[in-house]
Amino acid sequence: MFIHKKELLVPVTVNTPDPRFGQFLLEQFGGATGELTACLQYFVQSFHVENPGLKDMLLDISTEEIGHLEMVGKLIELHTVGEAKIKAEESPLFAMRGKGPHFLDSMGSAWTAKYINEGGDVVRDLRADIAAEAGARQTYEELIKRTTDDGTKKALVHLLTREIAHTKMFMEALASLGKLTDAYFGSIPPDDTVQIYYNMSSNGTDVRGPWNSEPAFKYVADPLSHDRSASKPGIERPDLAGVNSVDVKAAATKAP
Repeated sequence: MFIHKKELLVPVTVNTPDPRFGQFLLEQFGGATGELTACLQYFVQSFHVENPGLKDMLLDISTEEIGHLEMVGKLIELHTVGEAKIKAEESPLFAMRGKGPHFLDSMGSAWTAKYINEGGDVVRDLRADIAAEAGARQTYEELIKRTTDDGTKKALVHLLTREIAHTKMFMEALASLGKLTDAYFGSIPPDDTVQIYYNMSSNGTDVRGPWNSEPAFKYVADPLSHDRSASKPGIERPDLAGVNSVDVKAAATKAP
């Protein structure tokens, strides 16, 4: 159940309306990294989770995102009213659609459910959510750089901050499942190439780091001369010994 309270999550003020900036703000209303996308993504993901704590977290964040969508919508409205409305109508987008927010991005493309990234596995979804929050945070940073209005900037800094907070929540959720640093999930064991790093670049200096070195990876300097026929169909997973595929799937939806 959702109940609307007639006040914003955080007060929003605009001292110097700028309809051009209002069009930029549409990116976070009806764009790929916007609040509508985040709200619906986390909402639908909550139905895939058996763990009651993680389900509750996804619904809490989804509901907060509705409040953020309302804040962004109010900002767009305030940037396109009064004397700014006349200037806003110089934009084909606002001239045809009218003042205020629309489910369009800053270029006028309509919002689509294709923006939503969900797949029915809690580990996969939480990783997608971290990426979603990163995209939104970056968009807010670019918006903050492009406004001189103090009220607008204050609201956007708050929204950017909440993206970081949500990222930390999703990271902690993954950690509770033991999957923050473990790339494996699902019920099909990978073959033994999961431990191999192929050096696919040549004629230059090869940079080494933890992403291509022991103990995580065996570095193959020359993939063309590497005997790939020796790969085995599966690798040993001591942590999965005696566990069937159903149990593995269940483990991915329940905290240890």
